[in-house]
Amino acid sequence: MPSVSKRGEQTPLSPFRKLIPIADRVKAAGKKVYHLNIGQPDIESPAAAMAAVRATDTKILAYSPAEGNASYRQKLVGYYKKFDIDLEPEHIMVTTGGSEAIQFMFLSCLDKGDEVIIPEPFYANYNGFAHIGDIKIKPITSTIDTGFALPDPEAFEAIIGPRTKAIFITNPNNPTGCFYPKEALKQLASIVKKHDLFLFVDEVYREFCYDDQEFFSALNLLDIQENVVVIDSISKRYSACGARIGAIVTYNQQVRDAASRFAKLRLSPPGLAQIFAEATLDVEENYLSNVKEEYDNRRQTVYRRLQAMPGVTSYKPGGAFYCFAQFPIDDADAFCQWLLEEFELDGATVMLSPGQGFYATPGLGHNEVRIAYVLNTTDLEAAMDCLEEALISYPGRVDNAVEALTVN
Repeated sequence: MPSVSKRGEQTPLSPFRKLIPIADRVKAAGKKVYHLNIGQPDIESPAAAMAAVRATDTKILAYSPAEGNASYRQKLVGYYKKFDIDLEPEHIMVTTGGSEAIQFMFLSCLDKGDEVIIPEPFYANYNGFAHIGDIKIKPITSTIDTGFALPDPEAFEAIIGPRTKAIFITNPNNPTGCFYPKEALKQLASIVKKHDLFLFVDEVYREFCYDDQEFFSALNLLDIQENVVVIDSISKRYSACGARIGAIVTYNQQVRDAASRFAKLRLSPPGLAQIFAEATLDVEENYLSNVKEEYDNRRQTVYRRLQAMPGVTSYKPGGAFYCFAQFPIDDADAFCQWLLEEFELDGATVMLSPGQGFYATPGLGHNEVRIAYVLNTTDLEAAMDCLEEALISYPGRVDNAVEALTVN
């Protein structure tokens, strides 16, 4: 029998999905699992956008243009204008989710062996897309004691080498929930300009910034407009992860031309989902403001509960709907598997994402987890009850406890 490719064997597993077979098995056996492992919100998608899909009278579900429907791209121009971003429809390419946008961006801007600097911990699937493209990630480590704030500019410059082609950040951040302010973006812009690099920014969580922090898009870094490539998606904004509609947004014509070649090879982004996505742009503003308020309540709940757990180190995230936490445990992978297979409280347990998979540096994240606060506060409280009890009874608990800290 022929063997599969090395690429297929060696592409990293998703840390937030690799335990799903175990979770499915224990749920089938009757255990309730609170899913805090993946960014799948329980908030309803906009009813008006769902209705727009049902109301379509199209007789043939035909290919759309490779770059996406013209009407949707035109309406997106108005959406970005709300963030003082001046675009034309040709600056926007619609993609099959943010994942395809990331892959197109990597393949369009980086060659085999090129390097991209990414602050870690980072969204774990960046590892997989980089591996597929034979691209090397150079991690720059941020730490929990600062709430995973962006490292100093000097730290970035220290690891720029002859094959470094780009810096890649997520703002607000997944998996840490850290919010990067305007000044931090401007410091990165100076490095990008000095070394003639691309600046990739994943901005899918831009609506979810807390504590009166004002979001600033990298597309407004006027000195480096041609260097900036932004990734976007409706998945989390409108609780529409299954729609698979994202975008690449850039002023750089060469990047758009290169990405267009890949887009034409895959023919077109999803047709019905583009109808849904276009309709979201007519949804009343209070939909997003209510969603943001709900996530803020969930953020406060998780932070309050983690603070009260002996030996747990955490912080108050400034954006998105994630936080990292450091637990008094020997190994996060083993702990997360034990939670599913061995632990229950009143017939229930909690599913988390082990921290190691969000790092490129070996050995980091071994006692850390990502928590996605995507459940309502009642379920979150129950999940935190499970977690608190589990940390007491876990056989691999380590007793060099550290006091919880506050990073605002």
